[in-house]
Amino acid sequence: MRSLVTIAAIAVLVLAVALPVSAQAPRKDVIWARTTSTAPTLDGVLNEFAWTKAESVQVGFRRDNGVPGSGWKIEAGILPSDSTNATLKFLVSGNQLWMGAVVRDKSIGGSSQFNRFDGFLMALKDHASLGAPKPPAEYMYSWWLEGGTDPQPPGQLPFFKGRWAELPVGSPRTPEQIAAWDARTVVHGTSNTDVGMDTDYTVEMRFDLGVMGYDVARTQGDIVEFNVSIYDNDWFWPFAPQQSAYRSWWQSPWGNDMWYNEVRIHAKPSVTINTVTLPTIGPELRVLSGANFAAPTIDGSLGEAVWNAIPGFDIRYGDDALRASYPAVGPYRSGQWQPEVNGGIAPIADGGDATIKFFHRDNNLYLAFDVRDQVVQDHPDPLRWDGFYVNLNDIVLRHEDHNLLGRRISFHVAANGTATPADYLLTLIQQGKGQVALALKPGTTVDTLGTNIDTGYTAELRIDLTGLSYPSGLGDRTLWIGINHLDGDSFEFPSDSYATQTWWFREREHQCCPVWAYMDPNAMVGVGDSAPPVPQALMIIGADPNPYSSHTAVQYALAVGGLVNLEVYDIQGRLLERRALGMREPGSHTVTLNGEGRAAGVYHYRLVVNDLRTGAASSSAYGRVVHLK
Repeated sequence: MRSLVTIAAIAVLVLAVALPVSAQAPRKDVIWARTTSTAPTLDGVLNEFAWTKAESVQVGFRRDNGVPGSGWKIEAGILPSDSTNATLKFLVSGNQLWMGAVVRDKSIGGSSQFNRFDGFLMALKDHASLGAPKPPAEYMYSWWLEGGTDPQPPGQLPFFKGRWAELPVGSPRTPEQIAAWDARTVVHGTSNTDVGMDTDYTVEMRFDLGVMGYDVARTQGDIVEFNVSIYDNDWFWPFAPQQSAYRSWWQSPWGNDMWYNEVRIHAKPSVTINTVTLPTIGPELRVLSGANFAAPTIDGSLGEAVWNAIPGFDIRYGDDALRASYPAVGPYRSGQWQPEVNGGIAPIADGGDATIKFFHRDNNLYLAFDVRDQVVQDHPDPLRWDGFYVNLNDIVLRHEDHNLLGRRISFHVAANGTATPADYLLTLIQQGKGQVALALKPGTTVDTLGTNIDTGYTAELRIDLTGLSYPSGLGDRTLWIGINHLDGDSFEFPSDSYATQTWWFREREHQCCPVWAYMDPNAMVGVGDSAPPVPQALMIIGADPNPYSSHTAVQYALAVGGLVNLEVYDIQGRLLERRALGMREPGSHTVTLNGEGRAAGVYHYRLVVNDLRTGAASSSAYGRVVHLK
């Protein structure tokens, strides 16, 4: 029996956002937007009582605005004499997100030149968009008058640009655009003139989340994916020797591209302006300690006991249901891509399919890769590799944009069936801080013609995290990680060849967005033959037999009792069966799947646990079975 392990099944690794955490460094990419029953008045004044209760964040120039993605950059002129000092606050009312801003600035205004203006460049990831990952939608509210004439008149207010605005900039907006996004600004001083010194400007802004596919008004709330750059241009009206133009950002600098990271704005109706103690937003992933096991021998075979004891997760091309089961923002940040091969796009018969496991021990992060692949190949083009990108952040070194440096640690299948290291893994190996090994599964050969059917390969990777500036003992034990599975399949007829890339959270090392993980020294991988760790939510153990012809038994475990429901879907995602299993106590349980009357093929199932008090879904897990006739 092959264990069905998905990210939804690694309850011993994944934390719910409100669970208590131990010794974990505070996250710098999250904020609560408290719920207020009375929406602010959109006038830019910020004098409502709700704003006094709103959570806030400071964004400034040449300061750490929050790891791993925040940064700053000089765009023109000299170092500023009046650096950006902004306070941002967030609220929700109904399904509307409100942002209030106080930006202290002695010289306020804009121009027709890009980067020579004050204002905000923001993005919300568009959850209403089809496909994955969800793309950013640009929201720009600034004094940049693209295509306009200079100088702008004194007293001019900011312009709307992006998803919910008309071109050219400054054109009247439609009622639909205004309903989707609107803002008001009050300048304390006079914009576009340096005759007198300004003090600050305040902004009140409203986003309709419904048109972007969010629902913060539902019982369980939602996580809004957001980022913001604050542009600051000083002493430009008129141009002066001390003129400077620069920007500072929170997690990502752009509105129309996905760089570095993002802000996760948490909101739900139960967290209000009257909530005394906010729920702790813990890590999105808790990485287990393997201290109770011997360190594995890096030979690619996955024969050590630790690999059998630890749960894992699947990465699979074309499996939308699997992607939807990933934790936190994983369903929206994870994605897939089919690059062109030989100048075209061929049908995919066997997309990437792998199980990933990892744990920490001493100063090392160990990873295992179990790849199911019918065509294993070695190819010089990285787009056609069979292999992996493991994308991590250094915890000290900075990128040129002053965010934490991303590292791509990669390997691929070599012609002789071993692993070829690439990118930063080469440096780690040279320093004695990295190892990789790969083993072909039985019946597998490496070629680029696809003349025989393979079964796949396994691989092991050791990363000494001191090679990413971690101190001995791993410091605060924070880890930012994303994994991309590369799968190239080549055939005798070149036009039949194709490649896929399928990633979990982050595609590449400088892109958005890694999972925020905590390497917990107290959360241990199970010891020897002892009972498996108690799940913190719901864990699917597997189905036996699988494949099956008539019936199969799905075993699952609960940490907390609740009302359990079973759902079965076909490969197109159509719901075939929904069954109420009733109240189930904590512990191990079994449910039978009946294949009678169903066609042969792959079926997905989902177990959902509902809270006894609220009736809301508290956890869910996903599995896959193969039905044979």
